[in-house]
Amino acid sequence: QDPGFASQALISKKLNDYRKVSPAGAKPDSSPKGPRGLGIRAEFLKQTGTSAPRSPRQDAAVTKDESSSQKAPWGINIMKKNKKSAPRAFGVRLEDCQPAPDNKNVPLIVEACCKVVEDRGLEYMGIYRVPGNNAVVSSLQEQLNKGATEINLQDERWQDLNVISSLLKSFFRKLPEPLFTDDKYNDFIEANRIEDASERMRTLRKLIRDLPGHYYETLKFLVGHLKTIADHSEKNKMEPRNLALVFGPTLVRTSEDNMTDMVTHMPDRYKIVETLIQHSDWFFSDKEDKGEKVSPVPAL
Repeated sequence: QDPGFASQALISKKLNDYRKVSPAGAKPDSSPKGPRGLGIRAEFLKQTGTSAPRSPRQDAAVTKDESSSQKAPWGINIMKKNKKSAPRAFGVRLEDCQPAPDNKNVPLIVEACCKVVEDRGLEYMGIYRVPGNNAVVSSLQEQLNKGATEINLQDERWQDLNVISSLLKSFFRKLPEPLFTDDKYNDFIEANRIEDASERMRTLRKLIRDLPGHYYETLKFLVGHLKTIADHSEKNKMEPRNLALVFGPTLVRTSEDNMTDMVTHMPDRYKIVETLIQHSDWFFSDKEDKGEKVSPVPAL
C-alpha cells in the first residue's frame, strides 16, 4: 500500500529483468548518460534484435537514400525509353530529315544522291529518265529509314546511277509536304499563267523567296544540281525541258492527288521547273540578302 515501497519494488524488478539479458558479470551503470550505460544499452539492443532509435534528421536522410535507390532504376528506364531515335529519311517533313553536314537545311539523302550523280553521271545518257531496280531502291529506302546518320557510298547499291536517281525522285515524291508547299501551290500555278513575262518572273521569284527555310534551301540546292546536269546535256541529252518533264510532277504538286489538277496543271508544272533551271542564278541570287540590288529580269 505504501507508494514508496511499490516504486522500489518496481525498480528492483526492472533491474533483475535487465540483468537477465546483460552479459555475465556486467554491472549496469545507474547513470544512463555514462559511457558504460551507452555500451550496455547498445549490447542490449543488439541481443534483442532491435534497432536503435534514430533522430528525425537521420530518418529523413535514410528515407531519402532509400527513395533514391528505388527511383534510380525507374529513372534510367524512362531515359532509355524516351531516347530520341535517329531521323527517318522518307515520308517525313523536310525539317525532320537527317541534315546534310554542309547545309543543315538540306536533307542528307538529297546531298548524297546529287553528289553521286555529279561525280559519276554528268555524261550518263538519260540520267533521271531511266528508272532503277525497284528492289534495290526499296532496300536502300528501308536502310535509310532506320535512321542512318552516315551513308556508305562504297556500298554496291550506291554504284548504280539509275538506282540513285530513282531514290532521289522517290524522296521528293514521298514528302508529306511538297517542296512548293500546299499553301502556295495555287499561287505558283497562277503566277506561271501571268502573260507579262517580266511580271511572271518577279512573282515566281517572290513566291520562292517566301518558302520556309528548309524548303527554300532544298529547292535551291536541287535546282542548282539540275542546272549542272543540264550544262552537260550535249552528252547526257537531259536539257532543262527533259529534266522538267521528269521532276515537274514530282516537285510541283499537292499532298492530295487530285486527278483534275494533275491533268489541267501539268503544263504549268513542267514550265515552272524548266524556268527555274534555265534561270537558277537569278531566282536564287543572294544579292537581296546582302542588301544589293537584284539584277534585272533575264530575257526570256
